Amino acid sequence: MQKQGFTELLYLDDSYLTSFEAKVIETVEGGVILDRTVFHPRGGGLISDTGEIIHSKGTSIVKEAVMDNRGVIHLLEGPIPRIGEVVKGQLDWDKRYKIMRMHTALHVLATIVINKTNSLVTGNQVTSENVRVDFSLATFDRQVFEECIEIANEELRKGREVRITYMERDKVLSTPGLVKLADRLPPDIPVLRIVEIVGLDIQADGGPHVRNTSEVGEIVLTKLENKGKSNKRVYFTLK
Repeated sequence: MQKQGFTELLYLDDSYLTSFEAKVIETVEGGVILDRTVFHPRGGGLISDTGEIIHSKGTSIVKEAVMDNRGVIHLLEGPIPRIGEVVKGQLDWDKRYKIMRMHTALHVLATIVINKTNSLVTGNQVTSENVRVDFSLATFDRQVFEECIEIANEELRKGREVRITYMERDKVLSTPGLVKLADRLPPDIPVLRIVEIVGLDIQADGGPHVRNTSEVGEIVLTKLENKGKSNKRVYFTLK
């Protein structure tokens, strides 16, 4: 089980976990650090999970989860539970599942674009409603992006399995293609999580995904933007 500070990151092994019990390790201003969590914190271009924590003082809304060197901080709206107390966390599953579908769609589309244009991803943002992704491209060609989305949707319909494994960081860095983000190395931890869309893509990644691409739906292009000399931005949603 991988940890950040005091917190076991349950979501890394199973993105479909929706509830859990945990002990309050520390209280911070407006929140708590737990010894385990299914809440994926903000980071890596993904918005945070939300939900609630049930404890002896009542139910508190988890407004956001953020990563800290001490663990995952759960920022709460409502009473703060006591240190040492065992609480129950409940994920907003509808939001999480939409993020999972969007995130897997991003991996598929990015792979197609990278292979077709020899570019890299320079940034991204994944919400439950849409995705923004930037590519290191000098030229702007709407037809190319439309073709890439058509190919990506064909790949999604094939029902490719999405597998989670782990690999030593040194091996990840020495294996071509496992790091897809330009100018951004993976976290400085000894073992990294690897997400493989079988037969299509494999890369280091810490975010939640669906188990099969058939769960994603269809990518719909919403906007293209020219963001500079070597930065082209794509917006999409799912249906």
